[in-house]
Amino acid sequence: MLIDSFPLLTVLLLFITASIMPLLKKSNLVKGICIISFIVSFVMYLATLNRVLKTGDYFYRVGHFNAPFGIEFHVGTVECIMGILFTFVAIMVIWNSIYNIHFDIREDKIPLYYLLVNILIASLLGIVFSNDMFNVFVFIEIGNLASCGIVVVKDKKENIKAGMKYLIMSCLGSGLVLMGIAFLYSITGHLNMTYIHNELVKNYIHYPRTILITLGLFTVGLGVKSAMFPLHTWLPDAHSNAPTTSSAILSSLVLKGYILFLIKVLYRVFGIEIIRNFPILNIILVLGCLGMILGSIFAIFQKNLKRVIAYSTVAQMGYIFFAIGLGTELGIIMSIFHIIGHAVTKAALFLCTGAIIQGTGHKNLDELKGVGKEMPYTLGLFFIASLSMIGIPLLPGFVSKWYLALGSIEANKTLLIAVILASSLLNAVYYFPVSINGFFGEENLRGKIYKSKSKSLKELLPIIILVIAMIYIGIDSQSIINLIKTGLV
Repeated sequence: MLIDSFPLLTVLLLFITASIMPLLKKSNLVKGICIISFIVSFVMYLATLNRVLKTGDYFYRVGHFNAPFGIEFHVGTVECIMGILFTFVAIMVIWNSIYNIHFDIREDKIPLYYLLVNILIASLLGIVFSNDMFNVFVFIEIGNLASCGIVVVKDKKENIKAGMKYLIMSCLGSGLVLMGIAFLYSITGHLNMTYIHNELVKNYIHYPRTILITLGLFTVGLGVKSAMFPLHTWLPDAHSNAPTTSSAILSSLVLKGYILFLIKVLYRVFGIEIIRNFPILNIILVLGCLGMILGSIFAIFQKNLKRVIAYSTVAQMGYIFFAIGLGTELGIIMSIFHIIGHAVTKAALFLCTGAIIQGTGHKNLDELKGVGKEMPYTLGLFFIASLSMIGIPLLPGFVSKWYLALGSIEANKTLLIAVILASSLLNAVYYFPVSINGFFGEENLRGKIYKSKSKSLKELLPIIILVIAMIYIGIDSQSIINLIKTGLV
């Protein structure tokens, strides 16, 4: 059936359209091709999810050889959800960039920028669907170069510095992942995830030290790439100096691709029965807790709005690692749910931040006091999105924290509830002042002209759709959680 090949065709579509973009001279044509390619991919993933829900997971052979000799895609419910999420957020971010990309990037570099975006998202989708470890590594390396490219494309000193720091750290992470793959191959003789797991179940007791080292290599390597505390040091510079659309893509999508791969390594390649014999989950749990607290503390002391949002990402990644570290089915479900909620929310926050910076010409929080009078709709959308990060009921951030608290009780680790509560309070400390100082205070509003710097509806519409999607994820969270659960059975 043609529909079975959609996951592969979407990756090929994005790579092929990327190769065409440098040949086109009109930037509007490049933008159109880019957004159309993501819309087509989005529709194909919807169709694939419908097929999976009706007939179940399946493996798609890439090439002429069956596994374990050939490459294959594993197409399941979770993978399809990630494909829909990645392409949906990409559509909204690219749609928003159509109106403001020229603020960040020179006209002659716009085709290069959209080429990098297509390659980056295609590589992330390859990571999500590949069932072959080395094939995943190839996609990781492609995505590594593309993600650094969308940071340095702004061509300013601070961008190049941040991009080089990102590249060095990311290459170190990739090297550790490759070493982990090599260790697995030496033990099992396979690169296919399914076959690796089957071999590990038979003989893991003979290689305890090797497996412990391998788990450490994957955790640290992918931890660097997904901003696990304290391996996050590249993120604040890269996310705060990159073009607005790059910041949105990096925070909402790129980090999630690597985290999903880590989940697959821990729970699909090794399996819960094996990793419970090692301390790796407890280490991830502790690092997740530290990220939740210290990421928020660092955010509180930032003066630059984009750096506040960047450090907020470190804290939010902490929630995902916290969920993974619980080592329960509920924990894994909530790690994936938080990936979904955070992707949509953080994309909206970064796009709002970019609009505010473009409208006012200011980045520092002290200079943005009273901006709510000049840009009421933009700051209003920012405020609604920030409520999810804080954990206000009905929004996805609250749902994640509620279920993580239940998961802590289920795992007999009730003290962790205090960490969740403390992190939520810290989130409020750095998010609420942005909106309060923007909308209220005589001194803050003095001299400000109502709606003087407002963005048009067409520019705000992608952000509005992201915020609506965020609210829907929160309200219909139970259906999404049930859907994720069916993909894990």
